[in-house]
Amino acid sequence: MNNKNDKLIIGKHEFNSRFILGSGKYSVDLINAAANNAGAEIVTLAVRRANSNGNNNIIEHIPDNVTLLPNTSGARNAEEAVRIARLARELGCGDMIKIEIMHDSKYLLPDNYETIKATEILTKEGFTVLPYMYPDLNVARDLVKAGAAAIMPLGAPIGSNKGLCTKDFIKILISEIDLPIIVDAGIGCPSQACEAMEMGASAVMANTAIATSGDIPMMAEAFKKAIEAGRLAYLSGLGRVLDKGASASSPLTGFIAD
Repeated sequence: MNNKNDKLIIGKHEFNSRFILGSGKYSVDLINAAANNAGAEIVTLAVRRANSNGNNNIIEHIPDNVTLLPNTSGARNAEEAVRIARLARELGCGDMIKIEIMHDSKYLLPDNYETIKATEILTKEGFTVLPYMYPDLNVARDLVKAGAAAIMPLGAPIGSNKGLCTKDFIKILISEIDLPIIVDAGIGCPSQACEAMEMGASAVMANTAIATSGDIPMMAEAFKKAIEAGRLAYLSGLGRVLDKGASASSPLTGFIAD
């Protein structure tokens, strides 16, 4: 697929790939597969879990041409998220930050209103902010006003592999919000990633579906192809859907007479 004229633009950053790797289930195999088989150009990094002193530091395995997207995983409110974001920048992780704020340890659903607060503060400090949120149009509009560079609605609860449970709400965001919509969390297989892209999502983030697969490199490649196919289908304009009856694909007139 030729991506030269179809860039993913997030704030001042441009990318050719529309696949983002979530590294919460970190392994060297996963990082290598994302870079080599999926062509991911963005990899998330949980700042509070990063092993900066050990022998198996995640940062050491991320290629130089891949952009780090630190996240505020573990933050329970806006104040904690802002502190983690500032720490990430001090550690040299750049200006991009994914806001994750969750004080619910059972379902791990994002706190939308604390996320809005953190987004507003960090945007004013020069961060390129990508807030993870439960898909809600009014919240998304507030995030736009707060200065978000993209919106990251969940497809399903984190790590569930259930797919696009919030599909109808994500469609509303794609229709109404003039920012990249990146489907994050819950995507369980390549076909679901493809469907998200066909809907008009700007990118897809995946982690568990690849990390828990039987063949990590093969699954990473499958996600790459699915995301590219979905993007092409969206750009080409999907064919109509008939609710009733059928429509002949070939003319029913002009047959040769006996």
